Amino acid sequence: MTKFFIDQHGCAKNQVDGELIINRMLNLGMEQTFEASEADFIIVNSCGFIESAKKESLEAVYSAKNQYPNAKILLTGCLAERYANALKAQLPEADAIFGNGNLDKIDETVKSMLKGERPVETYKQEGVCVGERRVLLSYHGSAFVKITEGCSNHCSFCAIPVIRGELRSRPALSIINEIKDLYSRGVVEFNLIGQDLAAYGTGENDDVFGTGRLPLPRWENGRNLGTDSISGLARLLEMISELHGKFIVRPLYIHPDHFNRDILPVMQKDKRLLAYFDIPFQSGSENVIHKMNRKGSAEEYLRLASDIRAALPDATLRTTFLTGFPGETDDESLETVEFLKKLESDWSGCFPYSREEDTPAYSMKNRVNAKVAKARADELVAVQAEITKRHLVAKVGKEYDVLIEEIVEGDEGLAIGRAWFQAPEVDGSVVVRYEKEFGNQEKFVKPGRFVKVRVEASSDVDLDAIFIGDSELNKDSADLKKENLIYATEIRN
Repeated sequence: MTKFFIDQHGCAKNQVDGELIINRMLNLGMEQTFEASEADFIIVNSCGFIESAKKESLEAVYSAKNQYPNAKILLTGCLAERYANALKAQLPEADAIFGNGNLDKIDETVKSMLKGERPVETYKQEGVCVGERRVLLSYHGSAFVKITEGCSNHCSFCAIPVIRGELRSRPALSIINEIKDLYSRGVVEFNLIGQDLAAYGTGENDDVFGTGRLPLPRWENGRNLGTDSISGLARLLEMISELHGKFIVRPLYIHPDHFNRDILPVMQKDKRLLAYFDIPFQSGSENVIHKMNRKGSAEEYLRLASDIRAALPDATLRTTFLTGFPGETDDESLETVEFLKKLESDWSGCFPYSREEDTPAYSMKNRVNAKVAKARADELVAVQAEITKRHLVAKVGKEYDVLIEEIVEGDEGLAIGRAWFQAPEVDGSVVVRYEKEFGNQEKFVKPGRFVKVRVEASSDVDLDAIFIGDSELNKDSADLKKENLIYATEIRN
């Protein structure tokens, strides 16, 4: 039987694509292996967003061909989509190249590659690729659910519209059905993803509820006024809230210019809809924000954070900042530092600007020295570290439900998990201590289950907690289908 191995790179959106690709291979009668040395062909599902990610993906191809010269190498993902024609000539190590426009077409590419041909295929960016996912590349009990594809914001630094095309949204019923199916198979945490969840239903050809394209928020005098009708994201969250079950939903990546406050009362009514907000503000300088082709300002963005916290006092805020944008001055950089201090976000990522061809910022003058951009990012990281540390100290002594991700081998009862205010992969973790031989605690502390813990201490990014009991969030095992999902992370561990 033909065996394949997938080497996954990039963001959560690309992870979902990887899971769909795995399912296509399984449907072809192939066997997935979690050891590259056993594979007849290796899929490098690449990232092509910024320079460092492109280099990492290319190195993965070189390394695979060098270590496993008898295996075929299939390059997929964003790098393949963005540079297919150039890589056809410049990357002979790849035995086939396949973009991400229509994942259903990958079958023929693989068949051709295995016959000794060298196909290079990209397809028009249309719709949102969906399908069954029998293998998840996440930890047990957790899944990403893609609700949009592409982006129409056209931030001047961003290559996503170049790679993934304009915004397209999935029909709401399709999303609901996927959540119901995954829940019936053991998933209890759903992380909604897309380039901009706030734009759900606003794409040119979107008709997610059968009512036509939805409007984006209006702006007046530098202020987001929302829309006259309920936003697409609010309606989708209402539909999810109508589902029965013990699960949690975390919306990720909401563009601040499109943030509609009407999602807040929906979350107030249903605690399963987590008050976790991933809002990429990018800068605290109005001049830089507008050069990025965004509408907001530090004042408006701080007002947004205040409104969120007024409606949901325990809300968690995550953000990202881009330093060294062309023309950014020292004073404008300091404006971002002051903005972060006022924002008091729980988590943030800070990245130096990456100059990307085919984006408006590529040709902008007054480029910032790379070392200066890195130093500015380091300063923001240091500021955020102190804020995060203080916020975590405030959680000591409190009780939380924690989703267990993995058990630490050894004599001492130790497990790693996440509380509701920690998104997978990007935020800190909770170390859970439990008794392995007394009190029957071991039967409760298992990957994919929630446990009730009390936080005893905090570090820079993680929490240390002790097991105090089973969680009410755990679903009845009788609800589960006999055929459960396979979690690749668990197999690798």
